[in-house]
Amino acid sequence: MSDNLENLEAAVESQLIKKINPTPKEIRDLINAFRKIDSCSVDDATAEKLARKFEVRHGVSMTVGAMLTERDYEPWLEAERAKINPYYWDRYKKLLGQKHFSGQVIATLDNVTDRILGLLENPNKEGRWNRRGMVVGHVQSGKTANYTGLICKAADAGYRLIIVIAGIHNNLRNQTQLRIDEGFVGRDSARLLSKKDDKFVGVGRFDQTRRPVTFTNSVKDFSKSMASGVGIPLQTLNEPAVFVIKKNSSTLKNLFEWLREHSSGPSKTISSPMLLIDDEADNASINIKHGKGEVSAINDLIRRLLQMFDRSCYVGYTATPFANIFIDPDTDDEMRGHDLFPRHFIVSLDPPTNYFGANRVFLEEAESIIRHIEDNEDYLPLKHTKNFEVIGLPPSLIDAIRTFIVARAIRLIRGHDKEHCSMLVNASRFTEVQRQLRNEIHRRLADIQAAVRVYGALPPSEALQYPEIAALRKIWEREFPNAGTDWPTVQRNLHDAVAPIKVEEVNSRSTGQLNYADYAQTGLSVIAVGGFSLSRGLTLEGLTVSYFLRNSMMYDTLMQMGRWFGYRPDYDDLCRVWMPEEAEGWYAHITESIELLREELRSMEVARATPEEFGLKVRGHPDTLIVTARNKMGSGKTVVVRIGLGNSFVETAILRRDTASLSSNRLAAADLAKKPMPSGTLASTSEQIAHGYITRGVPVGYILEFISQFRHHPGSLLTDPEPLKRYIADRQDGELSQWDVLFASIQSSDDNPLLDDSLGIKIICQRRTAGRASDPLTLYISNKQRVASRGIERAGLSEEQIAEAKRLYRAQKNIKDDDTKHVNYPDKIYREVRFRPLLIVHLLDIRNEKKERVHDQPVVAYSISFPRTALEEKRVEYVVNTTWIRENFPSDDLDEDEMAGDRD
Repeated sequence: MSDNLENLEAAVESQLIKKINPTPKEIRDLINAFRKIDSCSVDDATAEKLARKFEVRHGVSMTVGAMLTERDYEPWLEAERAKINPYYWDRYKKLLGQKHFSGQVIATLDNVTDRILGLLENPNKEGRWNRRGMVVGHVQSGKTANYTGLICKAADAGYRLIIVIAGIHNNLRNQTQLRIDEGFVGRDSARLLSKKDDKFVGVGRFDQTRRPVTFTNSVKDFSKSMASGVGIPLQTLNEPAVFVIKKNSSTLKNLFEWLREHSSGPSKTISSPMLLIDDEADNASINIKHGKGEVSAINDLIRRLLQMFDRSCYVGYTATPFANIFIDPDTDDEMRGHDLFPRHFIVSLDPPTNYFGANRVFLEEAESIIRHIEDNEDYLPLKHTKNFEVIGLPPSLIDAIRTFIVARAIRLIRGHDKEHCSMLVNASRFTEVQRQLRNEIHRRLADIQAAVRVYGALPPSEALQYPEIAALRKIWEREFPNAGTDWPTVQRNLHDAVAPIKVEEVNSRSTGQLNYADYAQTGLSVIAVGGFSLSRGLTLEGLTVSYFLRNSMMYDTLMQMGRWFGYRPDYDDLCRVWMPEEAEGWYAHITESIELLREELRSMEVARATPEEFGLKVRGHPDTLIVTARNKMGSGKTVVVRIGLGNSFVETAILRRDTASLSSNRLAAADLAKKPMPSGTLASTSEQIAHGYITRGVPVGYILEFISQFRHHPGSLLTDPEPLKRYIADRQDGELSQWDVLFASIQSSDDNPLLDDSLGIKIICQRRTAGRASDPLTLYISNKQRVASRGIERAGLSEEQIAEAKRLYRAQKNIKDDDTKHVNYPDKIYREVRFRPLLIVHLLDIRNEKKERVHDQPVVAYSISFPRTALEEKRVEYVVNTTWIRENFPSDDLDEDEMAGDRD
């Protein structure tokens, strides 16, 4: 029956892939037609299960993202189309179908890669030319699939040399080479220069008529001797040549020198058209994260490499729009003139609908996916040295391991017995600490394996008398009660689930490797323990459970550490992520910020803006305040950052805690409440709504006085009063002349509410927890550093405005108007329809983690929701002291030993 099912699935898939949107009836008709063949015969229940599987697979869709180009761009691709034989693309398209990409996704990928190819230069155009562009994707969303498709189409169009710069670690470069072998070359490059016959892989199984030349292989980076040993002159290439190299100054230098030695003519350049793909373009190509000298060397070598070619295209791929390409130069003029700046085009990729991404993890379903780490300090503190001794595992990590085992048992029940299944543990940047963690996890896993082997086969009533089986059942009850199976069935599968799991250390010094390809027939089950090697680019196949204990606040670093993003077919409900609550807060904030920039890119496309204008927009985004300051931390100087506050939300999540400041801020709130309005005071004329008391049409002067009177903490960067007041004052005669003011109050409370009537109205104070970083002089509002409650930005809007904001959001996300039951509307959508800014004054009941009140009187904080500006964005200057940033915002720099080891 198993063989019959596999035959039936393959036969039906071969037909469905030709359809863009197969209906449920079409799927079932195909299944029933093929079931009549003996080798495809299955029972009705199996056929229906397969039909539902195809419905999910082929219900996946993908939209075309936004695109910006320079204004004098001249299209060329359509005119050349008749001359192009899509040999490489056709092979790759067949491979995507074999990998179960839906017809919709393949069609959209075809469209998107056509758009990007058209933004490159025509490879048959004579004379010297160069193009610079960027493609902005999502972490683990399929950027490699996109640029592999682009490589295939570029080769079809006539590009002869293709260079892929694939990250700064050997394991990532090797993994990328394997993907290029599979999707473009068609042969196992590991046999390069060996006496073994070719082994055809991926696209090579469909057609071997044409064979690209590869100068690197899946086990060894570029070397002059290996490249020369290929023995094919660059000037006589009949088929395209591909190099997949590590982003390393020595490798780049070797490649540059080898190319120069093999160039021809007096100019010592190469005439063949060249495409350079810079994967993770924000990492090391520009970034100063890993040391100024190394980065400048890499940047310089990439630029020199491009100059070696008379005709070249550079395309940087990144998942972080905050890439330092946009924000690192000190002036806007420097940004415009920067050689690697994507001045010709920027393309934003939209992920397929089945993408398990940051929006879902941190904004839409955080409560079901995220688990907080609160017990690590006695076992593995966030701040520790490379000499730290690991003597045990935090209970939360043991829980995460058990969750992984139970999740794998459920996957076996779902028929995933031949699928990869991975767990990630990223808890230290030091390789020696990672080694100890690996050993401790191995010991704990061995104990669980032994317990399951001995007691797992007993009847549940007997097995549950043993602590480890009882602990695993407790995990099932807590995490997976709605996973579609009962405990006795899970218990029966525990041994098969836990027995194959192994623990691998993954860093520059480890001998273990995540060789998923070696387990293609059986599936690899692994707990991967590592640091930076696991943080950027490396794909963990079948990743189900993640344990993330890091304190980086660098935006691109945090997002790239999110290896848990990706595709989780038929097991996304089993995925869990453990992290500190502070980290969840930062992730949620960054997710909102990046999504806001993507929306800006979409709106700028409609306005026919240029890449340069988008670059300036990124540099003017409020979050560049922290990103730029952290980039410059090594200088120990003050940094001036010019930003705009239109369409943004700012709040005082960090407060002064001394008695004088707390009293002064309460007085500032009371003074604002007593300001005269036409028919009384501001507070007495307010209207009670769901979120508190609101007064509309408040003069801007009252707002400026309140901000001036409020005692600001320097850690609350965006609410620095001077630039904030300058921004408001610049618009006080127009867009910001009238304000809505909300005194926040909750409608219900527990048995011990903190009540306040100092404003002339009865306030039930919002309860907030003092963050763990708080001390006697500084109060952090919750570990997530959030003051306002979700949904509060709609305060003051009419029902019609709220409905319109939601409609616009659904339209942007392609959500049908009758499919709104599970839509989680973000607050930012209300700024689109707001025509007055909103000041929210918070009176907070501050408690400790034991829920005990720590201040007898309310603590005052505030938030401001600025609407989108219709005027030219006039940015204001913020001055940041990088020494203060370094002291107060922890940096998660790399272990120098780890980096040095991987650069040999």
